Amino acid sequence: MLLILFLCAFCRLSEGLSSPHSALSWEALERQLGASFSAPLPVSIDSVLNPNTPNFSTERPTLFRERHGWCPYSERVWLALELIGVDYDTVRIDNTGGSRPSYYGGETPQLRWPNGKQQGESMDLVKQLDATYNDGYFYQHAKVEERISAFRNIFPRARPSSRAAFLFQYNGEPLSRTTFEKTLDETNDLLGRTPGPFFCGDELSAADIAWTPFLERYRYQLPCLHDGLEPDDALQYPHMSAWYAAMDRIPVYACRVKGDAGSWRKVLKMAGFGNSGMPPAVSNNIESRINSVEVKLAKQAIDWETWEVYASGRPHVAATPHGEAAAMILRNRHSLAKDTFKQITTPSSPYFNKGRWTSTLPADEAKIEDLLMHLAQQLLDTGALKQISPSVYPKEVSSLARFLDERVCVPRDMGAMCAACLKLQALS
Repeated sequence: MLLILFLCAFCRLSEGLSSPHSALSWEALERQLGASFSAPLPVSIDSVLNPNTPNFSTERPTLFRERHGWCPYSERVWLALELIGVDYDTVRIDNTGGSRPSYYGGETPQLRWPNGKQQGESMDLVKQLDATYNDGYFYQHAKVEERISAFRNIFPRARPSSRAAFLFQYNGEPLSRTTFEKTLDETNDLLGRTPGPFFCGDELSAADIAWTPFLERYRYQLPCLHDGLEPDDALQYPHMSAWYAAMDRIPVYACRVKGDAGSWRKVLKMAGFGNSGMPPAVSNNIESRINSVEVKLAKQAIDWETWEVYASGRPHVAATPHGEAAAMILRNRHSLAKDTFKQITTPSSPYFNKGRWTSTLPADEAKIEDLLMHLAQQLLDTGALKQISPSVYPKEVSSLARFLDERVCVPRDMGAMCAACLKLQALS
């Protein structure tokens, strides 16, 4: 009798493992995400896709920033707005020679104030935002202006590029290792002049906002240019390592504004040797880091407590980074399916019949959408710490996750923590 009961229980368990999502649908996924999925999203307009003149707010500032998240000066203002916590609208502008809306002129970033005045220059905007909405908190330290100015003296002279800032010579070759080491040594020394991990001590200041976009890019791009050159190496650059760790505990930065290693690696392929390739040594360094290093960094990026703080004041954000990645798939499933279909069926695409993983994807948009639905469910299951056999999901789901991991641009499409969830799903 006991044997029969055991076998019955085992059969029920096996059924649960083999088909836990028999009623899977987009509506079911929305219900799992709960109120966060139906909450209104902040206004964010991609001016390439929607070039019509917006109905600008008279209550909130509007940030005009570079479309992909590549422009470091745009990142300064975006980070300041998020740190201060002011409500604002966003219009994303193309800086790569593509189409621009008729209502916009000049460089990015710019800010349109509620009174209709428009202003540029990143640190001028940071200072004005701090004075208007934050009681001047980010500029209260006596050394803050000095620390901001030090950036111009410490960072090297290089060919201007928003995608590869302070990295390349005018002939397209990377700056020398010695040049970068000098910059890192001087930055490390500057950080060590005050106690605490930040540029002005224990509290984040405008100096950190000024430096962050550039040190972020150096962290992930320098090792691609010169093997073993790691700005966050705690032994070589202890003060920089402490600064990186402190910034990674800032919820708005770690969860949304920050780019990731994969995206900064992909950007280098577009912005190196003559802007149409790169020296072979750089290419070899990049390829060697894709799986080993980036997977390790993705695991380190997921911080549940930091995400909880970030999500707590944002009703439109999912409770976990996995849930937010799933929500991104739900909201964009039609365009994702269309892009996937185009990339895997176009002979000139780098993903056309690329090895075993893309060749398994169906050349059918409806079937791709179905796989997206299963991928979103897999992310939700992982975020809920559910122990479900991988065989439950269609085998093509991992191929689709890998494709999306290669296509995603952080922070344009999602934050670094969400992208880390997707990467681990792709390579698990």
